[in-house]
Amino acid sequence: MGKKRTETGACELCLRENAEITVHYLTTKEMGGTFLPTANLCIPCHKQIHALYTNVELATRLNTNELLQKDEKIGKYMKWIKKQPSSKLTKARKSNEIKSKGR
Repeated sequence: MGKKRTETGACELCLRENAEITVHYLTTKEMGGTFLPTANLCIPCHKQIHALYTNVELATRLNTNELLQKDEKIGKYMKWIKKQPSSKLTKARKSNEIKSKGR
């Protein structure tokens, strides 16, 4: 498997500029989102989303940037990451809920 392509730009979730950007499938590929809308997210936001939510949650109730931005579970993270330099790469910890579901 090759390295994922990244580019530099603005994260559509935290809105930080000049960040390393990856493509996030708003409805995960696993849940049929291969040809559905995507979002350009910085690596830390992308990792945090997958650490907090299951693919089912992402596909059924958090499948737009607006829904993600309004979700309470990621709210504290969003406040914090917006204050970080866009070059900062962070570690994401899986939530206990995700751990218990075996993901």
